[in-house]
Amino acid sequence: MSMSMRENALAALHSRLTTSMASRSPPPIVLRGETTPQRIPQGGLVVLRDGETVEETAILSPLTYAIEHRAEIEVTVAGATPAARNALLDALLVDIAAGIASNRTLGGAVEWAAPGAPTFDDVEFEGAAPARAASIPVTLFYTVAGSPLA
Repeated sequence: MSMSMRENALAALHSRLTTSMASRSPPPIVLRGETTPQRIPQGGLVVLRDGETVEETAILSPLTYAIEHRAEIEVTVAGATPAARNALLDALLVDIAAGIASNRTLGGAVEWAAPGAPTFDDVEFEGAAPARAASIPVTLFYTVAGSPLA
């Protein structure tokens, strides 16, 4: 069974995230579409959210669609102090940016992947250490033949 271009692009982004942070010690847990657990792993947690198509443009003869899909990468870290949390979060954001910049086509799955500026939040889970989180939009540009669903 073949995957849609959207699914292929999201799977490639998930794979790129996993690969780009695999050498960290300990590496963060990289998930897709999962609920954030109350216990944040020591290396941090990265969750890819599928997001939504924000623009589709029909191109005629032959019929194709230029798709702009925005996914979200949520990064959450725990640490004993605000400085420790900020340092780990910053290091993971740098790794994510470098991982995408080093392979903008995500292995040919998209024409271009463009991360945006992060937004930050302090997160508290009942009975758990404080955490710091960031959300990064990543716009995926690709073209599909015949239907935006392809």
